[in-house]
Amino acid sequence: MGAAFSDTVTSAAWHAETTAWITDALARRGVQVVAPPEQPRVRPWSTQLVVATDAGRCWFKATCRSASFEPALQALLAEVAPDAADAPVAVDPDRGWMLTADRGATLRDLREPGTADWCAVMTRFGRLQQTLVGHGDALLATGLPDCSPGTVPGRLEAVLDLLRHFPAGHPARPDGRTLARLHAARDAVASAAAALAESPLPSTLQHGDLHPGNVFEVDGAPRVFDLGDAQWAHPLEVLEVSSAVARHGGTDWAPVERAYRGTWDAWCAERGLPPVGTDDGAPSWDGLRHAAGVTHAVNRSWAWCGALAEATEAEWADWGEAPGRHLAKVLDLVPERQA
Repeated sequence: MGAAFSDTVTSAAWHAETTAWITDALARRGVQVVAPPEQPRVRPWSTQLVVATDAGRCWFKATCRSASFEPALQALLAEVAPDAADAPVAVDPDRGWMLTADRGATLRDLREPGTADWCAVMTRFGRLQQTLVGHGDALLATGLPDCSPGTVPGRLEAVLDLLRHFPAGHPARPDGRTLARLHAARDAVASAAAALAESPLPSTLQHGDLHPGNVFEVDGAPRVFDLGDAQWAHPLEVLEVSSAVARHGGTDWAPVERAYRGTWDAWCAERGLPPVGTDDGAPSWDGLRHAAGVTHAVNRSWAWCGALAEATEAEWADWGEAPGRHLAKVLDLVPERQA
């Protein structure tokens, strides 16, 4: 097993290498670094450097292996939808490195996000999801994980296999009863995945952590960043994290979800399809939301496993309960008799 990600990115050799890359990337644009980069944060999955230049501040980001698709994904989004995502200053996809211009405060830092802010974020992202439907091959070619509904049952098996092989007492290992209930819920997970696969809404970009802290405004419109948790998945999975963050902050979520749903109703209407959840025999909107909650729990647990794959023992102690905690959300959504 190689060195832990956080050990690598705090080493003198890594700092020398990244500083040289940053300096060269900026010099090719006529920009000069004026002070040694600062490292404000290190996590098991990513780190950032703040770079002072004679043209303003820049940000450098390095990711762990499981998120190394992010620089290429960010660059592709900026090409396909430049009004929704900024183009990086420079990327090294092979190393998971990205340099971006500073855009100032995030939406969350600018003000306490209200219903109008959340509606703007979610409707803008819904339209971005629709734009990207036809770009699946290109997005997946960046390394974006394919977590579309049809892949979820197999991913559940993989995550369960991983978690049960952790030793007893490890923070990531669920207790025996929880593992047994998760195994018993496999058919319910497969049914949820099938319902999503048969819905009129196609797989597309799922941000993975969409909230106002990962959005900044340009000319009054939101642009997204921090895509290291992104996946190719059913679009409604994006609502899981967003609704939890919004409600925690006291936002009335109902009008936000109506606004987001409206973007997909419009998308369906353009294609001569009935509004989501209104076709006879099709799952309701609430039914699709429930199914997306089930598949999201599996996909997010799997993402956490990847984020911690290069963690130290101390970092596992701090973060290791996350894969099991997210996977156990399946049990909150599946009737006891099915789990």
